[in-house]
Amino acid sequence: MKRITASIITGIMIFCLSACGSSNTEKDSSIVSESRDTQTSEKTKEPETQTVSESSQTEETQADESRPEDGEESQTAEESQKSGDGQDEEENQDTDENQDADENQDTDENQDTDENQNADEGQGAGKSHDEQNAGSSSAGGTDNDSYGDGQQIGLDPSWEYAEYAKITSGEAVMYRASSNRKGIVVGVNAGHGTSGGESVKTLCHPDGSPKTTGGTTGAGAVKAIAVSGGMTFDDGTPESTVTLKMAKILKSRLLAAGYDVLMIRDDSDVQLDNVARTVICNNVADCHIALHWDGDGLSYDKGCFYISVPDGIKDMEPVASHWREDDALGECLIEGLSACGAKINGGGSMSIDLTQTSYSTVPSVDIELGNACSDHSESALENLADGLVMGVESFF
Repeated sequence: MKRITASIITGIMIFCLSACGSSNTEKDSSIVSESRDTQTSEKTKEPETQTVSESSQTEETQADESRPEDGEESQTAEESQKSGDGQDEEENQDTDENQDADENQDTDENQDTDENQNADEGQGAGKSHDEQNAGSSSAGGTDNDSYGDGQQIGLDPSWEYAEYAKITSGEAVMYRASSNRKGIVVGVNAGHGTSGGESVKTLCHPDGSPKTTGGTTGAGAVKAIAVSGGMTFDDGTPESTVTLKMAKILKSRLLAAGYDVLMIRDDSDVQLDNVARTVICNNVADCHIALHWDGDGLSYDKGCFYISVPDGIKDMEPVASHWREDDALGECLIEGLSACGAKINGGGSMSIDLTQTSYSTVPSVDIELGNACSDHSESALENLADGLVMGVESFF
């Protein structure tokens, strides 16, 4: 019994020991298995990591290969810059060529304009004075067509320079051509013929400056005699008588040629001084021709000449704006007189500082038709009138 019991107990212990050993073996196997799995997993992961690293390295390598090196970058940049510069140069060249073309075109156009302008100026030089100076009388502030035939015209105090006149109560007379009218008014001023004129003085120049040459009034004077009495011919005829006779003959010739005539003095006396006479012509006539014979005291006929503006007052207004027209008119009158056989003194002009031309704003001339020794018969005056009309027609 005891043996049986001991055998059973021994058997049970052996069973238990067997069971425990089996369990430990499974645990060990499990541990070993897990260790193997871990190692396998780690081994498996290592290639993946390597693959990722290689992939990253490959991408970097590709990126590096696709990225130019510094030298290549500089070369590429330089090539790009050269390409851009070349393009810019071409564009600039195109721009310069276009600009040159535009400038050449502008130059050609300017040249054409200058040539056309020169042609126009040349053509203008060949035009009549009337075409070049249309409306010169209206520039003085008055339309000369507003005056009727035979109308008397006094000095308007609102006219420019009218305030410088001292003898102003007289009136000029307008005469209109009856046929072939040219629409041009010629101011005919019979010199002298103002009683009391020698006792009154007016400013030589509107700016109050002194005379630069001698004459009836000496050089350096600021004021001049308003209207002198004139000289006397060798036969005792007063100059004022001959100038009025000359003016009337000239008026008839001008009217017959189609010119209107403003007679500044239409009788033996007119109460208008030299300033007033000039201002009326400035505003009513297209030119102003004052008729005189020179009181030089010579014993021979020295011939005709016109009085030109001296250089000393050519910068003074209104002389500066008009002296060229004055000279042009004077030259035309001398040419007409010469064509009619009148004797001409020297070159046909003499420079004297006159009140008349110092205030004129229309072509204005003092024409000296000789001196005290000159023939002043009817036929001589008619011949002179023909020459003066020729000069007027040449001027206009």
